[in-house]
Amino acid sequence: MCGLYIYKYMYIGVFVFVGHLSLHRHKQKVGKEGQVLHRSKRGWVWNQFFVIEEYTGPDPVLVGRLHSDVDSGDGNIKYILSGEGAGTIFVIDDKTGNIHATKTLDREEQAQYTLTAQAVARDTNKPLEPPSEFIVKVQDINDNPPEFPHGPYYARVPEMSNVGTSVLQVTATDADDPTYGNSARLVYSILQGQPYFSVEPQTGIIRTALPNMDREARQEYDVVIQAKDMGGHMGGLSGTTEVKITLTDVNDNPPKFPQSVYSMSVSEDKVAGEEVGRLKAKDPDLGDNGLVNYRLIDGDGINMFELTTDSETREAVIKLKKMVDFETKRSYTLKVEGSNPHIDPQFLAWGPYKDEATIKISVEDADEPPVFIASSYTFEVEENAPPGTPVGRVHAKDTDVANNPVRYMIPRYTDVEQFFSINAEDGMITTTKPLDRETQPWHNISVSATEIGGHHQDTKVRVNIKVKDVNDNPPEFATNNEVLMCETVAPGKVIETLSAVDKDEMAYRQHFTFNLAPEVAHNHNFSLKDNRDSTASIYVLRKGFSRLTQDVYYLPIEINDNGIPAMSSTNTLTIRVCSCDSKDTILSCNVEPYVLPAGLSTGALIAILACIVILLAIVVLFVALRRQKKEPLIVFEEEDIRENIITYDDEGGGEEDTEAFDIATLQNPDGANGFLPRKDIKPELQYPIRPGIGRPAANSVDVDDFIKTRIAEADSDPTAPPYDSIQIYGYEGRGSLAGSLSSLESVTTESDLDYDYLQSWGPRFKKLADLYGTKDCSINDADDGEDS
Repeated sequence: MCGLYIYKYMYIGVFVFVGHLSLHRHKQKVGKEGQVLHRSKRGWVWNQFFVIEEYTGPDPVLVGRLHSDVDSGDGNIKYILSGEGAGTIFVIDDKTGNIHATKTLDREEQAQYTLTAQAVARDTNKPLEPPSEFIVKVQDINDNPPEFPHGPYYARVPEMSNVGTSVLQVTATDADDPTYGNSARLVYSILQGQPYFSVEPQTGIIRTALPNMDREARQEYDVVIQAKDMGGHMGGLSGTTEVKITLTDVNDNPPKFPQSVYSMSVSEDKVAGEEVGRLKAKDPDLGDNGLVNYRLIDGDGINMFELTTDSETREAVIKLKKMVDFETKRSYTLKVEGSNPHIDPQFLAWGPYKDEATIKISVEDADEPPVFIASSYTFEVEENAPPGTPVGRVHAKDTDVANNPVRYMIPRYTDVEQFFSINAEDGMITTTKPLDRETQPWHNISVSATEIGGHHQDTKVRVNIKVKDVNDNPPEFATNNEVLMCETVAPGKVIETLSAVDKDEMAYRQHFTFNLAPEVAHNHNFSLKDNRDSTASIYVLRKGFSRLTQDVYYLPIEINDNGIPAMSSTNTLTIRVCSCDSKDTILSCNVEPYVLPAGLSTGALIAILACIVILLAIVVLFVALRRQKKEPLIVFEEEDIRENIITYDDEGGGEEDTEAFDIATLQNPDGANGFLPRKDIKPELQYPIRPGIGRPAANSVDVDDFIKTRIAEADSDPTAPPYDSIQIYGYEGRGSLAGSLSSLESVTTESDLDYDYLQSWGPRFKKLADLYGTKDCSINDADDGEDS
């Protein structure tokens, strides 16, 4: 059996040869197939080597050397290295077996490498020994400083905290090997922040180091903490972090007014609720700890002023509670207290958490309007009093020191009808016209008082004037209803109980009395009894009333009141006689015929009524049919909504012409010749215009025949418009003072007009040219013949 030797080297700072490893100790190893391999003459098991990290020497680092017992030095043995980093980081001399590290190693990147070594025959690559695995560990050196992964830090601690109060714990890490040496053993210290804070060296806990640290003096602190490895000894690496520590607020300060005495002023013309002044107590604490509540605790103005707090500025606002008067009191004093509503029990002994201040308020004089002696006035005046009757006097005075005179007036909008007037100097109110209590029992007016001089300020007061009643209205019936009485009423029966009303006020023990008017005092039909309670009863004196004889009775009655002066009136009671049944139930009060048809049964009455209904139905049907027949299908004047222009070639006969035309023809020109086109249908067929029968020749001069022919053609043409027609009036009439303007008769007169120009007007005027031009020519020829 052959053996494999290794030379192992270790370096600590410098390259030092340690010794020689021989592999001669016997060792058992299990092969791949499970058989036991026996090796002899082995040293110890070589499975771990060390290489110093971060080596920066000029030559590769010799890790160790492999040597086999079968290696006789003739070069027939070849050493092979495989595994992590083999060939790149670790290389082996295949002849000598020396293993070198060709690169600088960093333990923090990889702490160890696993490699496999084997000796094989150089020519056949046949393994001479089984592969052996070993580990190369990278030995740590202190090459990483401590770091604070969570820095910078922010911490808060209440002000006035006790010494040793924990603020925050900081933690640093070191990438070096904590199991080897002191490279990762950290110690904390404070570089900045003394003497306010301290840090525990081993734990990194920051604590307060001074008592009574006041936020109001200093709120923030910047602390620097250092972590150093190697146990804090010289040569160790270090790292730092910043810690910003903020002191939080506690209620450790009472409120304080900047002044002990405040001076304010208010004008006497200010109204209640207006602001007088402000003050504020200072409290350096924050939030709820700095809130200040204010209240009035003393002073002679505590009933005249009130205090509120501005929610935004936290100021105490002094306001008027009641109006002040310079002439009555010119100064007031108030005492204000400001206190903290939230008190920390821990600092209760530092109190009291309140402060007081005095406010002196002076009242300033103002030009005030006059003041009425009374807040309102009520007067009385009798109705119907003559104009100029005194009603009452109002009085106002100027309360200012100047005490200026006052002028009075009644604003017209309070006395629109001007029932009253007032003396501008003394305030006496008088009437300007008689008053009527029944029309308006109360008059509510205002009186204005204006200071003469100054700023002409005015003030108003309400004046209520009651119109006292005078008995100037006579009594009258309470109701004007008719009294209904049966024909069969028995004598002595009460048919009505009368009562009266009076527009005047009824005085105590005032009542009405009733009497029949003198002209009917001795009538034989009715009597009156005064009931002595402002009512009266009407009695019947006889029987045998009949509607046929007299259906209505008029009974005049006098009504008197006992007022001063007494008033009376005569009212007429209407009594109507009615038909009643045996139970005195009124059946009818209307006038009816006395003699009724006798012997008619109910059936006969029904038959008569049925006949009347049938006759009415026949009449209605007849009227309806007549109306239906009167609705023509032709266009009449009332249905013709179009505008028509009708041209007549013949003039009228003047004022005496009554035969020239019919007005119906003008209203409906389409019906002039008996042809009425239907307005509800349109012609379905287009008929050619029929040639006129007996149409005159083109050279005919009979215009009347020509026009009649054209009219016949238009009337027989269903396609012609319904309103296109020509009306001919052959009779002109006689007696016209204007004479004739017609040109139709010029063909028979010796006219010297020349119509040859019609030949040049085109085909549209050819007919006229033939009628007139030809005629003229023939007439001229005839004249020439006669002359010859």
